[in-house]
Amino acid sequence: MATTKKKAVRKARKGQRIRQVAAIPYRLREDGSLEVLLVTSRTTRRFIVPKGWPMKGKSGRKAAAIEAQEEAGVLGKTLKQPAGTYSYWKRMTNGFIRVDVAVYLLQVTEELADWQEAANRQRAWLPAADAALLIDEPELSTLLRDLTVPATDPA
Repeated sequence: MATTKKKAVRKARKGQRIRQVAAIPYRLREDGSLEVLLVTSRTTRRFIVPKGWPMKGKSGRKAAAIEAQEEAGVLGKTLKQPAGTYSYWKRMTNGFIRVDVAVYLLQVTEELADWQEAANRQRAWLPAADAALLIDEPELSTLLRDLTVPATDPA
């Protein structure tokens, strides 16, 4: 993963757009209302969605599902098409780079009691509108606020 990050920094220095993938883990409550899962970032402890760098040989949705498992401890079914995109400024050791993120919906089927980054992150299930208020990235906040889940089952 470190080489992917270094490659991204090199691309950013050349003025190229940098890409990441993210998951919005969700579940439907018994009353039909939608909840999403947010996690805290490791450094600033802000609420975010699980995200990371694209993975060689894996589709965007598969990479997003892996990030959700590693960062939030959830497993599920990811929709084939991204739910949307957003951009943000990623803090790096020597400055900031602009990153474009493709966001995939992940219907949670299992929540793990212990997961890879459990010691470094907290997670919280929230109504999508409440989650939107806790997110600092305006485009992601709007995506969460306006989130709807397709009526068809995920692929």
